[in-house]
Amino acid sequence: MDNIIVGLAGNPNVGKTTLFNQLTGLHQHVGNWPGKTVEKAEGHLNYNDARIDVIDLPGNYALSAHTMEEIVSRDFIVDENSDVIVNIIDATNLERNLYLTVQMMELGANMVIALNMNKLARKKDIYVDVEKMSDLLGVPVVEIEAIDDTGSEKLLKTVEEASKHPIKSNKKLVYGNELKEHLAELQELIKQDKNLLDVPAIWTAIKLLENDKIVTEKVQNSNNSNKILNETERLKKHLQDVFGESSEEVIANGRYSFIDGLLAESVKKPEVEKTSFSEKVDRIVTNRILGLPIFLVVMYLIFEITFTVGAPFQDLLDEGFGLLGEAVASFFGEGWFTSLIVDGIIGGVGGVLVFLPIIILMFLMISILEDTGYLARAAFVMDKVMHKLVGLHGKAFIPMILGFGCGVPGIMATRTMEHERDRLLTMMILPFMSCSARAPVYALFVAAFFTAYEGPIVFSLYILGIVVAILVAAVLKKTMFKGLSTPFVMELPSYKLPSLKGVILHTWEKVRHFIRKAGTIILLTSIIIWILSSVPMGVEYGSQESVTGQIGTAIAPIFEPIGFGEWQPAVALIFGVVAKEVVVSTFGSLFGLDEDNEDGIAGAVSKLFTPLTAYSFMVFVLLYVPCFAAIGTVKQETNSWKWPAVMFAVTTITAYIVSFIVYQGGMLLGFA
Repeated sequence: MDNIIVGLAGNPNVGKTTLFNQLTGLHQHVGNWPGKTVEKAEGHLNYNDARIDVIDLPGNYALSAHTMEEIVSRDFIVDENSDVIVNIIDATNLERNLYLTVQMMELGANMVIALNMNKLARKKDIYVDVEKMSDLLGVPVVEIEAIDDTGSEKLLKTVEEASKHPIKSNKKLVYGNELKEHLAELQELIKQDKNLLDVPAIWTAIKLLENDKIVTEKVQNSNNSNKILNETERLKKHLQDVFGESSEEVIANGRYSFIDGLLAESVKKPEVEKTSFSEKVDRIVTNRILGLPIFLVVMYLIFEITFTVGAPFQDLLDEGFGLLGEAVASFFGEGWFTSLIVDGIIGGVGGVLVFLPIIILMFLMISILEDTGYLARAAFVMDKVMHKLVGLHGKAFIPMILGFGCGVPGIMATRTMEHERDRLLTMMILPFMSCSARAPVYALFVAAFFTAYEGPIVFSLYILGIVVAILVAAVLKKTMFKGLSTPFVMELPSYKLPSLKGVILHTWEKVRHFIRKAGTIILLTSIIIWILSSVPMGVEYGSQESVTGQIGTAIAPIFEPIGFGEWQPAVALIFGVVAKEVVVSTFGSLFGLDEDNEDGIAGAVSKLFTPLTAYSFMVFVLLYVPCFAAIGTVKQETNSWKWPAVMFAVTTITAYIVSFIVYQGGMLLGFA
C-alpha cells in the first residue's frame, strides 16, 4: 500500500481543522512537533490502494520567520517527506487567503488548492471560475465544503494524482518586469551554490530581500555568501530608488498585484457587497455597550444548562459506583485488598468519574461556541476591557479562553504573542482561568451545599477567575512587566453552523483526555493516598492518626483564617497540586464508603464545611497553584525555573488573599 503524506495549510478560520476532522474521523491524535512547542494534529485515512497521512499545519497568514508556527509550516512544506500540500482557501476572502498561497508557490510546493465556503460565497454573489483560477495558478483547484463531504472525493483523487505527478507551483508566478528581472539576477548567483538548492532559488532571493533572518543566516554560511549578500544589498538600494519603498514593501506589492490580476480574470463579485449575516450579528454581540453583558449571559447559560441537564446522569453514576463498591466488598469480604479496591480505587477514581456527564456537557457547549465563531467575539469584547484596565490587549484573552479547557494548551498558545513581556504576563494570569479539572470540585460542593443555585454559583467562580486575572495583571503590569502593549488586528471569522461530526470529535478528544487522566494520574494518586491513609499498621483507615491525617493536621492551621482548618481539606489541597481532580479523589478515598455517610462524598464534606467555607474552599481551588503539567509547561516554554516559581508564588498568595476576603467578609455579613 502506498503511503502519501499530506499537509493541510491555510489561514486561521478557513475550515482547515473541519476538513481534517472530516477526512480522518477518529483516526487522529495530537502531539508536538519534534523539538518545538507547536501542537500538531495527525490523522490518516485509506483511499483506493493508498494510506493518506494528514497533518493539520498551524494556521498562518504568511511564511516568514516571525513565529514558531510560520517556521514549522514552511519547514514542513520543503521537507522531502511531505508529498502534497492541500491549501484551504475561503472563497469569501480570496485576496487575503491567496497571499499565503503565493508564498507557498514561491517555495515550489506540490500543491492542491481546496476552495472552501463556496455556498457562502454564492450567497454574497461571489462566483469563482475554478478552471480559470487553476489554469492561472498552474495548480489544481477543487471546490469543497469542509463542513460536509462535498468535493472530498474529488479532492482525495486530486491529491493522489498530485502525489504521483508533482507540480512545481512557482512556474506561473509573475511579479512585473522590473522585479522579475532583478530577482532573476539574484537567483543566478544563488544557483551557483549547491548548499542553497534544497529550496527554489526564487524563494531564497525573495526572502533575502525581505530580510528573513533564517534565510540570511543560511546564506551567510554558504560558499558564495559575499557575492550573494552584496548583490542583495545592491538590489535593496536599487528597489528603494526605483519604487520609493523598501524591498519588503516592493515584494508585498508584487504579490498583491499578481493576486489582483488573478482575481480580475477568475472571480465575479458585486461592486457593492451585501451586508453579511455575520456583520449584522456582530453589530449586536460586539457592540461596545451590549457586547460584555451578552458574553456574561452566554457564560451563565452554559453553566446553568450543564448542571441542570448533567445532574440526573451524575446521580446515576454515583449510585452505580456505590453499588459496585458494595458488590466488591461483599465478594472479597473484609481486608486490606478490599479496602484498596473499594476505598482507594473506586472511591478515588470513581469519585472523579461521577462528574463525567458535567465534563461532557461543558466541553460540548464550548466546542459549539468555538465552531460557530462566537469565542473569537468574546476575545474581541474582552480586548477593550483588558486594554483599558491592564494595558494588555485582547490577544491575551485567546489563551485565557483556551485555559477554560486546560491550562497547558493555553500556556502554549501564548507563543503567538509578539512581545516576551506580554507573553510572560499572560502566562502568570492563565492559572486563574477555571480549567475543566476544577469542574469536579465545583460539582461536588454545589451538590452538597447549593443544589438550588448550581449554575449561578459555578458561573460566579468563572467570572471571579477572570476578574482576579485582570486585577493581578494590573498589579504585575505596574511592577514586574512595565511597558505598553502593542495593538493588534483580531480576525473575526464568519458565523457558521458547527458540523455535528466536528463538535463530537472536539468533545471526544477532550473527554478522552479526562478519562485517560482518571486511569493514570488520578489512579496512581488514589493508591498513594490509600497507602498513606492505611499506615502506620493498626490505625483506622483514613483517620487523623494515619500518615495522611498527620500531614493534614500539621498544615491545617494555615487554612484556619480562610475557613477550612480541618486536616482533610488540607490534605486534599496538597494532593490537588498533582491534578485538580485529585482534590475530589482525595475526599473520595477518605470518605467514599464511610458507612455513616449515606450520601457518599457529598454527605461527608457537608459535615466538614458550611456553605460559606465551601465557597471559600472552591475559591482557593480556583486560584491556587496550577497542576504539575501546567508548571512543567511554563518551564518548557520559558526554559527557566524562575517563572514557574513566580507563578507558584503569585497564584498561591492570590488564592489565600481572595479566600480570606471571601470568608472574613462573609462572617462580617452574617453568613457563618
